[in-house]
Amino acid sequence: MSVRRKAPETMPSVGQVEAELKNINYRKKFRSTLFSTVSVLIVVAAVAVLVSTLFFPVVQVAGSSMEPTLKEGDILVLVKSDKVTYGEMCCVSWQNKSLLKRVIGLSGDIIDMDADGNVFVNGELLNEPYVEEKELGRCEIEFPYQVPEDKIFILGDQRESSVDSRSSAIGCVGKDQIVGRVLFKVWSKK
Repeated sequence: MSVRRKAPETMPSVGQVEAELKNINYRKKFRSTLFSTVSVLIVVAAVAVLVSTLFFPVVQVAGSSMEPTLKEGDILVLVKSDKVTYGEMCCVSWQNKSLLKRVIGLSGDIIDMDADGNVFVNGELLNEPYVEEKELGRCEIEFPYQVPEDKIFILGDQRESSVDSRSSAIGCVGKDQIVGRVLFKVWSKK
């Protein structure tokens, strides 16, 4: 009867053991770093979405009612606030759409427009360097017009084609319809 003997196992050298331990530690550190990096990126993305939704909405311009100031495709950052003032551009919600317009009159103001498209607020001619061609445009209200309580009067810069507070469909908008005022332009499509 023959007996088989196992070959003697060779013991790894100290250098091999140290190299293997280094390799294992490297893999642990790599996994830990990767996990923490991915975690931080997810938290940053969630915070960015939350901030943009609650405080700084981002909108893209569609249409030509604010030309030449804003062009189709421009991307804007708004600041969520219903506190607007004369001449500011703001975004308002109307029938599940967002409209970008300019604030012309506030609650109680008397707005008047002549046949040439000149706008008067409380009897004073409004300086409008942002309007290229002044005209009355499509107007369904009678001037002079008093802005109702807690409402604002808005106009597009492209008076010929803009549908705004001159239209009975939109009229003056309430503060609850204001999504926010334009803070700055992020991207401009040239």
